[in-house]
Amino acid sequence: MTESSKSESQESSGTVKRSLASIATIVAVATLISKLAGLFRQQAIAATFGIGPVAGAYSFSYVIPGFLLILLGGINGPFHSAIVSVLAKKDRKEVGPIIESVTTLVVALLILVSLGLFFFADPFLHITAPGLFISPEAAAEKGIDYANLLQTQKIAVAQFKIMAPMAIFAGLIGIGFGSLNAADMYWLPSVSPILSSLAVIVGLALLAMNIGPDGITADNAMLGGQVLAIATVGGAVLQWLIQLPVQWKSGLGTLRPRFDFNRPEVRAVLKVLGPATFSSGMLQINVWVDIYFASYIPNAEAAASAMNYANLLVLAPLGILSNMILVPFLPIFSRLSSPENWGELKARIKQSMMMTGVAMLPLGALIIALSLPFVRIIYERGSFDPVASKITAEILLAYGIGMFVYLGRDILVRVFYALGDGDTPFKISIVNIGFNALFDYLLVNAYGAPGLVLATVGVNIVSMVVMLWILNRRLKGMHLKTWIKPLFGLTVASAIAGGIAWGIWTGTEALWGSPNFVLLVVNSGLAALVALGIYAAIAFQLKIPEVLAFASKITNKIPFLRKG
Repeated sequence: MTESSKSESQESSGTVKRSLASIATIVAVATLISKLAGLFRQQAIAATFGIGPVAGAYSFSYVIPGFLLILLGGINGPFHSAIVSVLAKKDRKEVGPIIESVTTLVVALLILVSLGLFFFADPFLHITAPGLFISPEAAAEKGIDYANLLQTQKIAVAQFKIMAPMAIFAGLIGIGFGSLNAADMYWLPSVSPILSSLAVIVGLALLAMNIGPDGITADNAMLGGQVLAIATVGGAVLQWLIQLPVQWKSGLGTLRPRFDFNRPEVRAVLKVLGPATFSSGMLQINVWVDIYFASYIPNAEAAASAMNYANLLVLAPLGILSNMILVPFLPIFSRLSSPENWGELKARIKQSMMMTGVAMLPLGALIIALSLPFVRIIYERGSFDPVASKITAEILLAYGIGMFVYLGRDILVRVFYALGDGDTPFKISIVNIGFNALFDYLLVNAYGAPGLVLATVGVNIVSMVVMLWILNRRLKGMHLKTWIKPLFGLTVASAIAGGIAWGIWTGTEALWGSPNFVLLVVNSGLAALVALGIYAAIAFQLKIPEVLAFASKITNKIPFLRKG
């Protein structure tokens, strides 16, 4: 190769790298903004409805519409993946008719789905939340307030019917995401979920202006539930509408019906769409299993809504840390997938798991120790009272126990993908549905809603153990015994840090209390900072190479700590 060719190749490579970095930055910034908007939305719901019948009914009624919105309309969902995989290879001029044909077929099918959801709302809720429909005698036997349960049931049916059309808009959003990404447009699809959150916030603000200073009561609960459902559908509609002008202007199809279903590209999209939908649905099936058992808990509406609030608090830091760890390792795993590179691959797997331990074990310890102040800081205002904080904090504490295995499992799944094996994680996921149901059944009676979270933790532990066992055999030994000492040391360091955080929090509470938001933040912030400092000191003493690498990574991100 001539010097000129080398230079051109390097320039081309640099351009690709800059382009990928630019795309990653766009998606990361837009996703962060969307997550913040989602947090504000959840805070608005909590302040308006607390953990009462409306929020509980919404948790039950949203299971299927939300499942469809996440499954069909989400970025990296099956519609998005199928369209990108096919259309990214096509010329822009050929894309419009393909998208119109796919849209025509999909909308026709989803109209039937939406009609089915509307007319059979009651039977569907009997399947997803059977505990809402028990008899007065059964409720009395379980100590359940039947009047409250009946109100939750009626609100849930009304909300379910209102949100039935979301199936149609979920498909349209997913098609829009895919077509825009295939045309190298990333900002709008990534940032558009903000509209869903804003629609709910505006809807709740208008509701507050019309229900008076008493807030949500038994008399206006149905109105509140309907407004929440209408705002949710409105958000989905806005998310779709904002894409249309860009799609039309870019030649990515219009709303014109087109029936060219035998076109090879349309058939290719449908061929990818089926398996992708089934695979993506596995996680949501486990969510449904949890909601199914939650419906039988006394005060089910409080349990279901509290689970949603706690889950959001876990997903935010988990998402950030997973990006820090998963994103850099994914291409490394792929490059080392050949047998001749397995030695280094095993070292990289260990490194990624140690970094997961470094980050997630202390985070889990802090969540366990400070679950109550964290919940109070984020949610306790309006209708979300101290009782709601206590219930939500108990569930958040259970999530804290599983922080390490949540991310550890995801890393091992990516290793299988890098090895070209998507079947093994898929089969494990199917088996885990059964384990999840079994653990839910065993733990919900003893621990209530936190037991459902512990069941999920148990399923993730089983997944990790099975995947490690399979990888150990496939890669001809991963030296798993060398993992024990550093992970045990990090666990002990995290437990000590968690104990110190709890001690400082309870001490400051006893000394001067937390009568206002500022003192609440000061007390919990002081406890967290001291605990993390002690954890870092202990972790450095362990001299774990992965800990030092993680510290170097963090240091390089902070300008004034970089070595000149």
